[in-house]
Amino acid sequence: MRLLVIEDEVKLAEYLRKGLTEEGYVVDVAHNGVDGLHLAMEGDYDLLVLDGMLPGIDGLGLLAALRQSKQTPVLMLTARVRVEDRVKGLQGGADDYLVKPFAFSELVARIQVLLRRARPAREPEGATVLGLSDLEMDLLRRKATRAGRRLDLTAKEFTLLALLLRRQGEVLSRTEIAEQVWDINFDSATNVIDVAVRRLRGKLDAPFERTLLHTVRGMGYVLEEREE
Repeated sequence: MRLLVIEDEVKLAEYLRKGLTEEGYVVDVAHNGVDGLHLAMEGDYDLLVLDGMLPGIDGLGLLAALRQSKQTPVLMLTARVRVEDRVKGLQGGADDYLVKPFAFSELVARIQVLLRRARPAREPEGATVLGLSDLEMDLLRRKATRAGRRLDLTAKEFTLLALLLRRQGEVLSRTEIAEQVWDINFDSATNVIDVAVRRLRGKLDAPFERTLLHTVRGMGYVLEEREE
């Protein structure tokens, strides 16, 4: 899932980017309202984390502009503690409100709740649980099992498997995987994608009789059930 953090405090923005990336999200960051609004309007984000006080366009102004054409869930962060400020933010279109300073665990929990609430509007009923053969993945509970056995995945492995499951049957190039999972441009001189796929395959396929994750030589990788 892709998140956009709009926060002008550089250290806090980097802290959020790093922490949310470790939770398995792909995270973009903007440090002012103008850039944030541009990214929010042009990108396909599952959720925005929005600071209330921003240079260029403040949080409420950005929110008002966004709500004219998009209903992307928005979690507002602010140092303003007055009830009137929170009410104004919620009435302005925010879906939730978190006052600084905050606990990162609470931020993650609130994000999960908003994503759970928004998912039926973005995907068909039941699409938060993905599956193929005896593989099942619960995106909200962040749990993957195969043949009833839980797979011990890292955050990036979980995100990679979710991408492959959503696009099962499609061959995904290394470039597309790099962009979608690592949010980077693929460098053909590195083997980071191949290493990640090999590690995922060791957990997903190695303990089981049937292989689901296949290499398509010269093209990329595909997750699908094949006849042996």
